[in-house]
Amino acid sequence: MRVFLLAVISIIFSVAAQFALKAGMTEIKAAAPSSGPHGIQMLLPFVTNKYLITGFMLYGLGAIVWLGVLSKWDVSKAYPLVGLGFLLSALVGFALGESVTLIRGLGVLMIIAGVLMVGMS
Repeated sequence: MRVFLLAVISIIFSVAAQFALKAGMTEIKAAAPSSGPHGIQMLLPFVTNKYLITGFMLYGLGAIVWLGVLSKWDVSKAYPLVGLGFLLSALVGFALGESVTLIRGLGVLMIIAGVLMVGMS
């Protein structure tokens, strides 16, 4: 059960990272002038954006936690759990006002069914 909890924590970090990266890119796009700077100056908004930095840090933390999972479980057992990230991202996205269509919802349910099947094997 402890390893499963580690996997879920890693997945939560990954989903949070995605939403942080999305927020960062949305902020950069909104602030970017149509004819922005070129060269090294073009990178400045990316390396200084708090959401992007947070997103990459969350990915790093998630990867470190995932190493704990891989030290205890076979990859063929652990990796399908990443599919839970689809469910979590759809739920968070819906809560944040993203469009989650019926087809997308059904697709997520199919992924979750696959995760359950692998977990029971």
